[in-house]
Amino acid sequence: MKSTQKYIRTSPRKLMLVADAVRKLTPVEALRQLKFIGKRAAEPLYQAIRQAVSNAKNNSGIKEESLRFKTLEINEGATFKRFRPVSRGMAHKIMKRSSHIRVVLEEKNGSKG
Repeated sequence: MKSTQKYIRTSPRKLMLVADAVRKLTPVEALRQLKFIGKRAAEPLYQAIRQAVSNAKNNSGIKEESLRFKTLEINEGATFKRFRPVSRGMAHKIMKRSSHIRVVLEEKNGSKG
C-alpha cells in the first residue's frame, strides 16, 4: 500500500512542517486534519495519503480504519536554478525547489506493505 507524488513545486521544508503535524495520526484522521490546515502544502500531502488509502482498500481489500502509517517521507526533488538581475551587472540566485512525497501504509495488527 504505497503512494508516491513526485516533482511537487513546494519546498521540502514547507511540506515537512505539515507532514510532522499528521505523522502520528491514523491515515483517516490525517485526511480529516489536512482539510483544515491552512497551508498550501497540505493539498499535495492530502492527495498522496488519499491515494495510498484507496490503493489499500481497492487492491488489498483492507478497511480504512485498520491502517496506519509505516512511513511518511518528504524527499528533496529537482531544483530549478534561476537568476535575478540586480544592480552593477550582478545577479542573485533563485532556487525553485521541488519535493517528492512517499507514503507507505500497513495494517495495525499485521505488517503488510
